[in-house]
Amino acid sequence: MSFEAWTVFALFWVVFVTTPGPNAVNCISNGMSLGFPKAMIGVAAILTQASLFLVLSALGVTALIAASPTGFFIAKLIGAGFLIWMGIRGWRNATRPAPATERPARHVYLHALAVATINPKSVAGYLAAFSQFVQPGVPVWEQMAVIMPTALVITTLSYTTFTALGAGLGRAAMKAVFNVWLRRVMAVCFIVYGVLLGASSTPNLEVSQ
Repeated sequence: MSFEAWTVFALFWVVFVTTPGPNAVNCISNGMSLGFPKAMIGVAAILTQASLFLVLSALGVTALIAASPTGFFIAKLIGAGFLIWMGIRGWRNATRPAPATERPARHVYLHALAVATINPKSVAGYLAAFSQFVQPGVPVWEQMAVIMPTALVITTLSYTTFTALGAGLGRAAMKAVFNVWLRRVMAVCFIVYGVLLGASSTPNLEVSQ
């Protein structure tokens, strides 16, 4: 991969992972309720998903999934329902104390992994990256040696920033009323993402994570 192609890919990935989406909202929410150190477990889960999808994209598995209208439709509905359920639960629990010490690390990790993985629009994003930036005449794993570290470093920086933002908001939310409404805003974001995901009929390459 040439330096020019790498630059274009890096800029694409910056936009891909910094556009606010379910992952970003979940990082902010984790930072608010768990504090920065423990909330970083959620970032580790996102990196797991990103690594998996990059490898699957190289193997052509995500292309096969996206090429199946039935499979994509089912995945889209599951993802939409999951996000809406999270939003409704978040709204209902907004007045309750945030379970900062009651959520085990395993729960934080699996929850963030589910949010990152179940969104079918992520598939479109990875397909866009490979269709635009992978050169067919060059061995794919040679290109992966450049693409994967670049993508993972940018992803780490992006969601670490979102997590730090949430931790800062959590420290600032000293008054209960402010904290409740901030948590409800996060809940509404999940519901909106779920509705938009369920209403979309085709993969959209202008995706959010």
